[in-house]
Amino acid sequence: MNFKVIHRDVSSRARCGELITDHGMVETPVFMPVGTQGSIKTLTPEDVERSGTTMILNNTYHLYLRPGADVIYSMGGINSFIGWNHPVVTDSGGYQVFSLADLRTVSEEGVMFQSHIDGTYHFFTPEDIIEIQRKIGADIIMPLDRPVHYPVEKIEAQSANRITIQWAKKSLDAFHSGINYHPYEQSLFGIVQGSIFQDLRKLSIEEITMLDFPGYAIGGLSVGEPKAALYDIASFTADLLPENKLRYLMGVGKPEDLVECIEFGVDMFDCVLPTRVGRNGWAYTHTGRVVVKNSVYKSDPSPIDELCDCYACRHFSRAYIRHLFNAGEMLGPRLTSLHNITFYQRLMNSAKEAIRNDAYLNWKKQFLGMYHSDIASEKEQGERL
Repeated sequence: MNFKVIHRDVSSRARCGELITDHGMVETPVFMPVGTQGSIKTLTPEDVERSGTTMILNNTYHLYLRPGADVIYSMGGINSFIGWNHPVVTDSGGYQVFSLADLRTVSEEGVMFQSHIDGTYHFFTPEDIIEIQRKIGADIIMPLDRPVHYPVEKIEAQSANRITIQWAKKSLDAFHSGINYHPYEQSLFGIVQGSIFQDLRKLSIEEITMLDFPGYAIGGLSVGEPKAALYDIASFTADLLPENKLRYLMGVGKPEDLVECIEFGVDMFDCVLPTRVGRNGWAYTHTGRVVVKNSVYKSDPSPIDELCDCYACRHFSRAYIRHLFNAGEMLGPRLTSLHNITFYQRLMNSAKEAIRNDAYLNWKKQFLGMYHSDIASEKEQGERL
């Protein structure tokens, strides 16, 4: 993997870069749709590619449970298995395991958990997670970490942070001493934790960056904390991370979150939101979210978003898409999901253009002036299980 910053906005910390992997080049800042189980729900890889998406995220926890890392390896790795010819990131499954609350037990060695599918017991060590992801074969992989939910007592966040640092060291050793199962290179990122406590975040950054990972993820946000805290910690953390390394904000977020956090110098984002809400008839537009299945759109001849040129907006009306949802036709969720990920990619492209023109803050002001953010349930906010 190779990453370089191409341009820095003169009015903010926002930046454009180029990430080169063996599966292709990605311009940053980049948003990755989440294909939890190797699939962006309701969409084909061709749909995802046509949306302008250049990188996706898959989940180690789910792929480990089914079909299993050995099956994916036997099929030539994740790209071959899912028919996606561009870069892939896998997260470690740490968030999913710790979301199981009553079904897992944490120790210094790793995590014992029960499968949400059949109740069978499994044990993840940091070394296991590296081996699993090596077999899956994503371009960028993540170490097992110990996130905590919000609110949390500082002593618990401190303990979780200490374990995350220990596991990062074990993961890096396992990565360098283990087998590369595929004829291309993989890169392991470090993950910064510390909840909303700046001193813990600073400690985590000091310890994790000493290990010299090629990129760093900001974990443990979008877990129920107030929006102001999310932005404060994202800004604080990004500012302390190395200038020449990728910065990846995990599980965030809504369009306004991306716009805010790009200003802080974040390069990578992932979130389930565009496809999850799309399957429920919610569509993002340049003026805010539209619940297209609502009765107000029963006879609306306009497209989801008049400024969008995606397949759904070029060919279909809000009235027709509402009809599809009411009739239980799968084309409805498919069209709104396709529109939403296209909207996200257009947003990222506009942000990159503004950065290149040294006009990010003006562009951000214009976007937020038109876009009316909405208050969503906690389940929408970055949940990946």
